[in-house]
Amino acid sequence: MKRSLLGLGFVVLFGLSAPSWAGKDDHVILKEALNNVVTVSQIAKLADETGVTLTGQITKHVKSDHYELKDKSGTIGVEIDDDIWQRAGLKVGDHVRVVGEVDTHRYKPTDVEVITVEKLAH
Repeated sequence: MKRSLLGLGFVVLFGLSAPSWAGKDDHVILKEALNNVVTVSQIAKLADETGVTLTGQITKHVKSDHYELKDKSGTIGVEIDDDIWQRAGLKVGDHVRVVGEVDTHRYKPTDVEVITVEKLAH
């Protein structure tokens, strides 16, 4: 009986705390990003999980789904999932508009986790 109650207690505890682990939903980030058009240099001043819209050029494939994006103010890492990359038909050198969230880290530079990307004619 004690084990059952203890197990139930863990389920309730972790179930209630799960939303705090999940962060913001994509639709919330997308809405926030519409009003938050920024440059690379401005991103360093923003809080983790802030929705942003950023325009620049993909200059380098770093590894896996990590790329570098450059605008007139600097360069930043962007994480673009393979399915998003392929669906947009992107290649290094393309000019893009990305919408995503600021992703701060303890031991590596801040980057942007991309939710949507639009290839721009240039």
